[in-house]
Amino acid sequence: MKAHLTELLTLAAKSIAPEGSNVGTLDIQLERPKTAQHGDWATNLAMTLAKPLRQNPRAIAEALIKALPASAYLGKVEIAGAGFINFFLNAKAKQAVVGLIFQQTERFGHNDTGHDAAGTPRKVQVEFVSANPTGPLHVGHGRGAAVGDCLARLLQADGWDVTREFYYNDAGVQIDNLTKSVQSRCHGLTPEDAGWPEDGYRGDYIADVAAAYLAKATVVADDVQVTASGDIEDAVAIRHFAVAYLRHEQDLDLRAFGIKFDVFSLESALYTEGKVENTVKSLIASGHTYELDAALWLRTTDFGDDKDRVMRKTDGGYTYFVPDVAYHVDKWQRGFARVINEQGADHHSTITRVRAGLQALDIGIPLGWPDYVLHQMVTVMRGGEEVKLSKRAGSYVTLRDLIEEVGCDATRYFLAARRADSQLVFDIDLARAQTNDNPVYYIQYAHARICSVLNQWGGKVESLQHADLSPLQAVHEAALMQRLSEFPEIVKAAAQELAPHMIANYLKELASDLHSYYNAEQFLVENEALKLARMALISATRQVLKNGLNLLGVRAPEKM
Repeated sequence: MKAHLTELLTLAAKSIAPEGSNVGTLDIQLERPKTAQHGDWATNLAMTLAKPLRQNPRAIAEALIKALPASAYLGKVEIAGAGFINFFLNAKAKQAVVGLIFQQTERFGHNDTGHDAAGTPRKVQVEFVSANPTGPLHVGHGRGAAVGDCLARLLQADGWDVTREFYYNDAGVQIDNLTKSVQSRCHGLTPEDAGWPEDGYRGDYIADVAAAYLAKATVVADDVQVTASGDIEDAVAIRHFAVAYLRHEQDLDLRAFGIKFDVFSLESALYTEGKVENTVKSLIASGHTYELDAALWLRTTDFGDDKDRVMRKTDGGYTYFVPDVAYHVDKWQRGFARVINEQGADHHSTITRVRAGLQALDIGIPLGWPDYVLHQMVTVMRGGEEVKLSKRAGSYVTLRDLIEEVGCDATRYFLAARRADSQLVFDIDLARAQTNDNPVYYIQYAHARICSVLNQWGGKVESLQHADLSPLQAVHEAALMQRLSEFPEIVKAAAQELAPHMIANYLKELASDLHSYYNAEQFLVENEALKLARMALISATRQVLKNGLNLLGVRAPEKM
């Protein structure tokens, strides 16, 4: 309908523009008014044409309305304020969405924004979770997993060719501390003993890793298989086994969370394959580095940073942002038109220096590449009190804890239902509640309710595709059809703004419309025409609920 109105306005504008007038390329904006009193769609086109046409906006609005071609979907058109044009759709226009949903089914809401001029999906990589392989995934990783996977789903719906990627920081001090912790457990030490490493990991999972190593177990992580030697003096062997063991455990947690990655990348590979060293050489050759106090610096202030950054320390080791730059060079060379990093808010300080490093290379990477979505912390509550510890992890609540407490669906929904950059309170009691106060239950119950009615009806849903919808005249029916028609716009906006919470909010509103309709009207009425029309409407609603829940990675149950 938006495309239809845009076409009408384009034709009208061209017909009223004097010959030779400089109206330029029309950028027609159509928006949903905040209240139904202002119609179904509104445009400010008359005001944008006021300057090139040198006329009063209201006069232009009147001329545009008169010049509008005939349409089978318009009820009335009005002028408001300084020259806004409000469109009121007729019943046929509002009912058209039901037939469109039947026609497109699971693809309703999808679009081709991510396609290039030739119609080919452009490549986008979404990197998310990317946890250090030093312990179980915590709730912060869980939020990153939920948001990142939803972003990937949204971008796929937006027409992009999406690659999901997990980057393991399997090099550095934290891995050294992991190795020392497991080795200490192998020697029989516990975190309470005086000889425990100062920065060692204290969770029970360290004991599990040590026991598996001593038992000479074999673990598989992605494409790597490691068999423990059992030699407690071989720190290198312990390191390789511990990293593989915890990568495997994290993978099990992600599977339980319904998340699958296409690519796993290792920080260590950037060094072994020479990518870090090559990147450093290229930065030196670019002329943006200098030596000072026996260290190598990158002049990041040339690219908007508040101060220059050390690349190579006096001890010869690289600072942590250098492999990040090398990793993103690798992403660029793999042909991704767009890269989105979903990370915790503690990564905020790395954005400027990584982008600066990429610009300093002068290899054609666009300004502002890559994109970042940073999520804030999660506070877990139960019984009105904060839950802080997990016995297995030792110092934090794990993702597995939440999944076992409230299930995968509620965990995914709650972690993605608020803006990523806002603090999140995860209320376990609310997530477990089977009441209307629990939004995921409320939405899933709406889907199950529709399934129950359709089962009672007993007819073939496919037969409803061509049902006569003219009997749908009730207020709740009009509101429901209006809400259904908004779904493609919401999906597109959520993908463009990288905001999965917009889908969660939309689904709550759609569920509310459905429940209100359910409570106000009977569906299985004696009037056959009215019954079939209502079956078609709720069947279309069921499809949209399912499509929206799928974008969040949440099930659409038929019974509850």
